[in-house]
Amino acid sequence: MQSTVDIAAETLQLLEWERLAAQLAQFASCELGRQLCLALPLASEQKEAQRLLTETTELLGLDGLLEGGLSFVGVVDLTNFLKLCAKGGCASGEALLELAETLAAARRLRRQIDDPLLRPVTTALLEGLRTLPELEQKLRFALEDGGRVADRASSSLEGLRRQLLGQRQERQQRLQDLLRRLAAQLQDNVIAQRHGRPVLAVKASAAAQFQGQVHDSSASGGTVFIEPQVVISLGNRIAELEAQEREAERRILLQLSAAVGAEIDSLLALQKCLGRLDMGLARARYSSWLGAVKPELGGQHWQLRELRHPLLMWQERREGGQPVVPVSLQIDPNLRVVAITGPNTGGKTVALKSLGLAALMARAGLFLPCVGTAKVPWCAAVLADIGDEQSLQQNLSTFSGHVKRIARILAAIEALQSRNGEGLAPALVLLDEVGAGTDPSEGSALATALLQQLAATVQLSVATTHFGELKALKYNDPRFENASVEFDEASLRPTYRLLWGIPGRSNALAVARRLGLPEAVLQAAATLLENQGTSTVNSVISGLEAQRQRQQEAAEEAAALLMRAELLHEELQQRWLQQQQIKLEQQGQARTQLVGSIREGQKEVRQLIRRLRQGNAGGEDARTAGQRLKLLEATHRSVVANQQPKGWMPSVGDRVRLLSLGKAAEVLAIADGGKELQLRCGVLRLTVPLEGIEGLQGEKAVPPAPPQKALAFIPVDVKSAASSSIRTSRNSVDVRGMRVHEAEALVEEHLRRCRGTLWVVHGVGSGRLKRGLRSWLEGLAYVDKVCDATQDEGGPGCSVVWLR
Repeated sequence: MQSTVDIAAETLQLLEWERLAAQLAQFASCELGRQLCLALPLASEQKEAQRLLTETTELLGLDGLLEGGLSFVGVVDLTNFLKLCAKGGCASGEALLELAETLAAARRLRRQIDDPLLRPVTTALLEGLRTLPELEQKLRFALEDGGRVADRASSSLEGLRRQLLGQRQERQQRLQDLLRRLAAQLQDNVIAQRHGRPVLAVKASAAAQFQGQVHDSSASGGTVFIEPQVVISLGNRIAELEAQEREAERRILLQLSAAVGAEIDSLLALQKCLGRLDMGLARARYSSWLGAVKPELGGQHWQLRELRHPLLMWQERREGGQPVVPVSLQIDPNLRVVAITGPNTGGKTVALKSLGLAALMARAGLFLPCVGTAKVPWCAAVLADIGDEQSLQQNLSTFSGHVKRIARILAAIEALQSRNGEGLAPALVLLDEVGAGTDPSEGSALATALLQQLAATVQLSVATTHFGELKALKYNDPRFENASVEFDEASLRPTYRLLWGIPGRSNALAVARRLGLPEAVLQAAATLLENQGTSTVNSVISGLEAQRQRQQEAAEEAAALLMRAELLHEELQQRWLQQQQIKLEQQGQARTQLVGSIREGQKEVRQLIRRLRQGNAGGEDARTAGQRLKLLEATHRSVVANQQPKGWMPSVGDRVRLLSLGKAAEVLAIADGGKELQLRCGVLRLTVPLEGIEGLQGEKAVPPAPPQKALAFIPVDVKSAASSSIRTSRNSVDVRGMRVHEAEALVEEHLRRCRGTLWVVHGVGSGRLKRGLRSWLEGLAYVDKVCDATQDEGGPGCSVVWLR
């Protein structure tokens, strides 16, 4: 078990975890949180890590809601002070006052945070927390600003201070009187202090005649500082009272310290809670500064898009470093080993460290600096062998240092397996230049055996290498995958991008050329590579890289096309819904109009029946009413028929859904009277029955009705067409006696409210009003036609306006 702890601690050092913790500590608000951030503990269980992530999320949201964010002003580290009080010691007034400020700050934070519904995890931290308002009130009553014990803290102390004030005032008055009377014997008219006693600066020549006690003299000897005899007794009394005052103050401070000591357990718990809250807030603010996202912890799938190394981001933003190039990692659950290849200085080690830090940050409750949805499996341990382990003190070569560390990693894995039972150890292993530092053939064999062992025992291992044999493991074992860092041969520089699926070339010659190695040496090396057949392998890898690049570009274009198609489909669907809504509104308006017309007809019938009963109506009135009722019935039937659902039949060029394939197809032709359709679905052309398709919105196709014999055309008189609608008081307007422009305004107002037909009663007269209205109406775009009404509705004295 100790080996696991040792190698885990070494891994933290290799990944520079302390630097990240120091950067996090700069976001802490108080010393309590700063010290916890510097330690930055890692969760030992997945449940605890998830709790920390949720806590970070809750504090991040609350910090953004409050104006100025959560404030820890007034919170101080009271560890030593509390220990002193617990042992019965006497604390200073300043420390006691700081405790009162901390209690007030804790109570304010609890009010801001406490919300079990919105912040259940953070609120749980406050459970059982005591802010001790009585103790705070007691401390504030007894202490003044600066930690001075207040007069109100004790009646005896208040009496002593009144006596002190009186004695000091009396001594001051006597000294001022001496300054006026003995001004000739004094060097200066200022009352000085020597050894805590008031003195006067007396000339040396007059010192013998001046009664008092000498306390000091000037460097030249010309001045002697003497405490006058008349104030010595007062000074002694003041010193005695001051000692009594200090003793009274100490008694009060001891009482307050004892009150603090009695609540030591609650205060220690309070201080621990405040520290954890401040560390959680620091995690939230640091994650926000990184632009990080909350990871989904658990499962077996790794998904980290555009992951950036947090330490490099700090260098970029705070120290003016180079922009950080992100790496993307997509590791399926069935993969156990990823071999990263490529040139030196290409970013392989940075990719390893970024992945290791991501796993550690998730365990510590930190968000990850990537984009999209981040998925990280639970890693109970992160074990790494990164860097040069040559040690002259221990007489270890580079290879020996790597081997000793790998041996400790394997021992730690075995301990994890024994603790978790059978199965893969929940660990992430990072190996930099595995098998390097010895004979290439032996190092390659050792590295292959090691990675195969790790594939059988560890959840995930990521190794960087230059060995070609490791690149070929993927093609024999599905648990292995290749990745490579990209190299731009045009500029002879790495791009630091991580490519998946194909191995990379070391590009040693290109790197050496960029670093200034003589061309003759490079040419000789290239010739040797050709003789060894290595150039052929590099050519194959180069072709794979080019093919992957083309596939990547094609995939990006396809994704863009898919996105545009989805947007177009969404827009079309929205328009279809709008049309359906308009159709429903129009049907409702027609139905309302029909109901109104029926009610008008029923009203006329009731009036006719009433007139018949009264004997005021003749047979012609009854005949006219009967015709109107028949017209109402015909209109009602036509509206009902239009509202009945009609069968849908596709046309040539329409897009339909082919039920057998579940895909969209285009109608090329319609055959057999509409019962068969010729469709094109992608590259397929096929003939299907009408029942085998449906509309894109789920409409069912109905074959067209068989053709009926054409009916003979019966000419209809235009005038009689006016009787196809019923005239009522609501669709009639009387403009007789008006001028043309007045009649136009009134008719236009009725046309806006009219539905169907409008009767305009203008009379016969000279015909000027009728001609003016007819000319104006025929020029309106929404007017279909204008004709004279039937004889029973006014004849030439009434015009019927038909709207489009």
